[in-house]
Amino acid sequence: MSPLNVNLADLIARLDEELPDADDLARISEAQLRALTLSDLGDQLVDHYVGKARQAGASWSEIGDAIGVSKQAAQQRHAPAPFERFTDLNRHSIVLAQEAARTHKHDLIGTEHILLGLLGEARGLAYEVLTAKTESEQRIRDAIEEAMPPAGKKALRGHIAFRSESKEAIQQALRASANLGHDWVGTEHMLLGLIRVKESTAAQILRNLGFTSDELHETVKTEVTKRFAARDKR
Repeated sequence: MSPLNVNLADLIARLDEELPDADDLARISEAQLRALTLSDLGDQLVDHYVGKARQAGASWSEIGDAIGVSKQAAQQRHAPAPFERFTDLNRHSIVLAQEAARTHKHDLIGTEHILLGLLGEARGLAYEVLTAKTESEQRIRDAIEEAMPPAGKKALRGHIAFRSESKEAIQQALRASANLGHDWVGTEHMLLGLIRVKESTAAQILRNLGFTSDELHETVKTEVTKRFAARDKR
């Protein structure tokens, strides 16, 4: 048994089960996509513990030794980034956004992909807020798919960059968190970031579904307060 309780046989069995009618070449493409996602998650896992080590006072030299690289390489690879305060759920939604862009064979991650990533992380508050109002996850997915650009010719390998409006949405998510006095950036803040970039595809989708920026802000504020109150009663 591996440390993650995942082995190659499990991964093969799941892919074969999910793509029963696919030929070998199609399965190679899907396996490549999943391998890239696993790689992204692995990087985030390391980043998480690098952040904790830095907070505990570890030097970059010590972190470099733990990783097996030089101090300079460790510092460059794990320098503070916009995702540093992102929760694990929100980081996973970003991974899902990248996977969505790759699946649709798009060469950039748009706000529509980020919205799809939030919808794919059902444990996040953004998912609860989205589905509570629309009463249908499929309705949201249909709206996103309808707004998606045409598929490209070939799925990209490796890292996929963000569109300019997606970068702005991430910055708006950071601001939303700060405005609410939160020390984390969750899926709920990412949702606020998306609708605040008014001309973005995601903002248009959300408005068409009946959301407004002010309403979302108040909903997030209320729901976070409720969660803290419920936790304090335990």
